[in-house]
Amino acid sequence: MEILQRASLNKRQTSMPRLLLMLAVTATGLICLPLRSDQGSSIPARLTYTRVMKGSFPEYLAISADSNGAATYESRKLDEPATPRSLQLSSATTQRIFQLAAALGNFESIDLESHKKVANLGLKTFIYECDGRQNRAEFNYTQRHEAQELVNLFERIASVQQHIMALEYAIKYDHLSLPRELLLIQMDLDKRALADPELMIPALETIARNTRFLHLAQVRAQNILQRLQQNP
Repeated sequence: MEILQRASLNKRQTSMPRLLLMLAVTATGLICLPLRSDQGSSIPARLTYTRVMKGSFPEYLAISADSNGAATYESRKLDEPATPRSLQLSSATTQRIFQLAAALGNFESIDLESHKKVANLGLKTFIYECDGRQNRAEFNYTQRHEAQELVNLFERIASVQQHIMALEYAIKYDHLSLPRELLLIQMDLDKRALADPELMIPALETIARNTRFLHLAQVRAQNILQRLQQNP
């Protein structure tokens, strides 16, 4: 009898840390355990941010990321076809995104709108997908600081992608615009307005290493690269 009780106690003690780990992971919304893909692997949670404002640039912005950091970025006019770009977010940025979403209850039955008379700042939407369910929150302006930080983080991700697209276009078609675009990047780095700026490294290396570009562009690209290496 005593042996059976000890065995039962050991089993509970062994399984308890595993249970706590599962609760900790699912509480942050990082993994959707019950949902399975065709390959039999767990499907990660997904968080999507969109901003729609006619007449602005861009009119439509969408960033979608799963809990592994696999993401897509899209910016366009409302009447243009969808052209999403793939990117990989850093673990730190990914973790912060889902931490903020969890702090807002993963947008389940939440009203983020301030209901104050403010200008049209664009319709913003958060969509959280996990376990086959989808939670959504829409607002023009919010006073919840977690939501404000989450918007800011997504917009900083968008800024990096916009710089990358501008660099890629200039590399192919408009070499003379590179110094100005690189100066804008330096200014955004000074303002800490970029999230995961290391995503720009491939384009920056192309400019810094190729003598067909203006010397000023090469120098600025190299300076930015050194800055990113010193402050990862």
